[in-house]
Amino acid sequence: MKTALLIGASGLVGNELLHRLLESEQYRKVVTLTRKQLDVVNKKLEQHVINFNELDKYEDLFSVDVVFCTLGTTMKKAKSKENFVKVDFDYPVSAAKIAKRQGVMQFFIVTAMGANQHSSIFYNQVKGNVEAAIRQLNFPSLYIIRPSLLLGKRNESRFGEDIGQALTKTIPFMFKGPLEKYKPNQASDVANAIYKLSLKVESVTLIIESKQIEENK
Repeated sequence: MKTALLIGASGLVGNELLHRLLESEQYRKVVTLTRKQLDVVNKKLEQHVINFNELDKYEDLFSVDVVFCTLGTTMKKAKSKENFVKVDFDYPVSAAKIAKRQGVMQFFIVTAMGANQHSSIFYNQVKGNVEAAIRQLNFPSLYIIRPSLLLGKRNESRFGEDIGQALTKTIPFMFKGPLEKYKPNQASDVANAIYKLSLKVESVTLIIESKQIEENK
């Protein structure tokens, strides 16, 4: 049975993944690092409320088989490019470096469709930068998950996701052919795909795009 550390368990994908891991007979312990206590009680769950600016203090918690990083914010919530970079680049890269030092075999990072270091779009550029930085660490098994717009129940409203949800329900046929890759992903499907991939034992570096998420869910 495997052990896991999940960073970002309070987010849309992270919360779905947390429940999937806790329900799984393949995982005996799940450690979470969050800024606030989660309203979840389970004998397999080990919660830690931390300051992400001091991740190195919690290095011992990274002694697990798999690390899942589902951290992510928006410019609206971050309020500045500096804060956005801290959440979407600095924290994930710090976590990955600690995981590497601790000998973690599998690392999962959720980024976004369109991630590209050389993009003129700031959001996509940051996502591309975090992918590149983590790839350089050469994990035995690295999965980069690039969902499209995420659908699911959030505590906050995100305009793009609201539009995606409306389009998916009213004119689903528009996401066919060349536009299929833009079809929004249900957060539960992303979590299911990540979970299933984590059960594999393989030495790979894989980028899982939106369409592949649907195929692996």
